[in-house]
Amino acid sequence: MENKKETPKAQGELKRKLGLGAALAVAVGTTVGSGIFSSLAEVAGAAGSATMLIISFIVGGLIMIPQNLLYAELSSAYPEDGGQYTWLKEAGWRPIAFLNGWLAFWSTDPCTCSVMSLAIANYLAFFIPGLAGLGVRIVAIVIILAFTALHYRSVEAGARFTTFITSLKMLPFFILVGVGLFFMKGELLAAPAMPGAATGIVALLAGVSATTWSYDGAVGACYMAGEVKDPHKTMPRVMILCIGIVILLYAGLSTIAAGMIPLEELAASDAPIALAFSKIPMIGTAAGIVTALLGILVITGSMSSATMYQPRLEYAMARDGLWYKRFEEVHPQYNTPSFALLAQAAYAILLVCVSSITDLLGYFTFICLVKNMLVFCTMFVHRKKPDYNPGWRCPAWQLMTVIAIFANGILLVSTFLWTPGASIVASVVALATGLPAYYFFEKRNKAAKA
Repeated sequence: MENKKETPKAQGELKRKLGLGAALAVAVGTTVGSGIFSSLAEVAGAAGSATMLIISFIVGGLIMIPQNLLYAELSSAYPEDGGQYTWLKEAGWRPIAFLNGWLAFWSTDPCTCSVMSLAIANYLAFFIPGLAGLGVRIVAIVIILAFTALHYRSVEAGARFTTFITSLKMLPFFILVGVGLFFMKGELLAAPAMPGAATGIVALLAGVSATTWSYDGAVGACYMAGEVKDPHKTMPRVMILCIGIVILLYAGLSTIAAGMIPLEELAASDAPIALAFSKIPMIGTAAGIVTALLGILVITGSMSSATMYQPRLEYAMARDGLWYKRFEEVHPQYNTPSFALLAQAAYAILLVCVSSITDLLGYFTFICLVKNMLVFCTMFVHRKKPDYNPGWRCPAWQLMTVIAIFANGILLVSTFLWTPGASIVASVVALATGLPAYYFFEKRNKAAKA
């Protein structure tokens, strides 16, 4: 690993205050989100057998290792806030970098906060009789405001909370794995494939494809690389540790679930985690309560991470003149991207008041996958730059890049086949709105320089 000097932060810039633990908490906290509550059932249905379910989660995680290794190299080469936007920009793909940020703000990042706040509110309704409708939306708005205030006032306090809640939310999963070992049934693990289910390589490909979103999210920590201490060493460690922890967790969960629940029952379940807890005698009928509490913990951790790192993208864009100037404001006392945080909260609250947010998110899945593939393609550009000097280099980077592009391509094709109309509409909307906005900002930049 190469030694590189860090450029001192100027007044009005975000300072390097985050250590390994905080950055790792953001990466793991974003990756292990609410998706795990449904992905076990989805992968079980796709894989068709208990053995293939477990192998799918392991192979799915192994396939994501190259992606994280590439993130590790890029974040050590460009230790700045912005993540994928920064890497696309540094590759010379400025318009595509802008489109990345444009889509992130208007279609994914604040929407993520809205959906997660509503999910937390719905889980709270399990314990609060009569909480429904407008009441749920009011609670969701309060949650957005609370997390915004936390991360507005102090990056250190926000990081400590994120680290604490991420550690706390992982604990029940590992307890389930540890305790579940004593209640597994070998015959369930050895059971043949479900009637009519695919077998062999077809089942493996289907199962691995279904795990893809479960492993996505570690890149969130890269959005804050400009605030991480010794990023040339820390960021590679974060990316590698994150994927290792998540593979271990998912392999354990899938093994326990397949060993305690008949696969047909697991694949048909709307709440596979609750079903797994219900098979443990000490918990039994209290599984619903346990799962609701776990849901609140898991999504709270993801919500904290997302609220913290997402505004760093608009902050980075504003500093490059590709976003509204106020988004680069840094609070003089708290040293946080104050306006970017407030803008995210305002837009998220507006979206809470709009129904069918999750339907809107589906329209942009395809274009976001295209963006991810383009990020991996930039490796071939970065490696040819004479001034490219990462603090850590990905081993066998050409092979790792090809695997990352291929793994993302599997999901891209399946998404297009699943919703071809939405994919085409999303692409047209992205280009029709994003490109004029890009040229508006660039025209303004030229006028300012003139």
